[in-house]
Amino acid sequence: MKIKNNIIVALDLMDIDQVIALCEKIKKDIDTVKIGYPLTLACGLETINIIKEQFKFQVICDYKVADIPATNSKICDITFESGADAIICHGFVGSDSVEACYNSSLEHDKELFLLTEMSHPGANEFLQKDANQIAHMGLELNIKNFVAPSTKLDRLKEIRDIVGKDKYIISPGVGFQGGNPKDTLKYADSLIIGRSIYESENPLKSLEDILKTIS
Repeated sequence: MKIKNNIIVALDLMDIDQVIALCEKIKKDIDTVKIGYPLTLACGLETINIIKEQFKFQVICDYKVADIPATNSKICDITFESGADAIICHGFVGSDSVEACYNSSLEHDKELFLLTEMSHPGANEFLQKDANQIAHMGLELNIKNFVAPSTKLDRLKEIRDIVGKDKYIISPGVGFQGGNPKDTLKYADSLIIGRSIYESENPLKSLEDILKTIS
């Protein structure tokens, strides 16, 4: 997946009109957005195609899919059939569940991102200890895209060292959670940025300021 300016904007809003207004402001600088449960549950799966049709954006659905294989397949299938270009799944549920997501992505000719570790402090309690093993599992399954945290550069670097330079890593936690954009791109391929942009009084300026720091 090629991502313009190496930035994915997370649209964790709950109103499609607010989403459209934000996308209109920032559309010249980005071509990829991430949506999650807040927008989908509030406004429905049709938000995927509304965004795609109006702005020609790539849409990554951050559903952190984490269930048994049969259920994972159903979640991924309906998400891809609704227009999503990619989906994010959890790795801690095991290789059979991840493989179900991966197979769905192949069947629909779409992308799967495997989440190794999350950006919030609570991830240190349980998820972090298995993150390296999750990354290794992804390699064994031939997964090409990974998610690793901007807020923990040492962990991001370690995940990069495991998966290698030819895999694609997107990194959440930039800005509001404390992740540094320029430092993150030493190890990640693209940044995921949400609240620093959508909660800003001037989203375009905030985005352009970030672009200046990484140029």
